[in-house]
Amino acid sequence: MTQISAKHILVGTLTEATELQQKLSEGSSFDQLAQQYSKCPSGRNGGNLGVFGKGMMVKSFEDASFALDVGQTSEPVQTQFGYHIIQRTA
Repeated sequence: MTQISAKHILVGTLTEATELQQKLSEGSSFDQLAQQYSKCPSGRNGGNLGVFGKGMMVKSFEDASFALDVGQTSEPVQTQFGYHIIQRTA
C-alpha cells in the first residue's frame, strides 16, 4: 500500500485559503501559517498529518495529496471541513 506524509492548513473560506497561498508564494513559513491560521488541531504541529495511505482521508483531500510531488503545495482543496492548502512532505 502506498503511503505519503503531508501537512495542511485548514481555513473556512476560499478567500482565506487564497490569501494564505499568496503568503506562501512570498516566502512565509508553512508551519508558522498553519500554527497561526489553521482550524485543525494539527495546526499546533505546523499542520503535520503524519503518514497516511489511500482510503484514510476524505476523497478530494486524498486525491490532491497523492497528486503532489514531495515538497509541492496544492491549490486550495475544498472538503466538508473547509478549504485546505496541502503540502506533501514525503
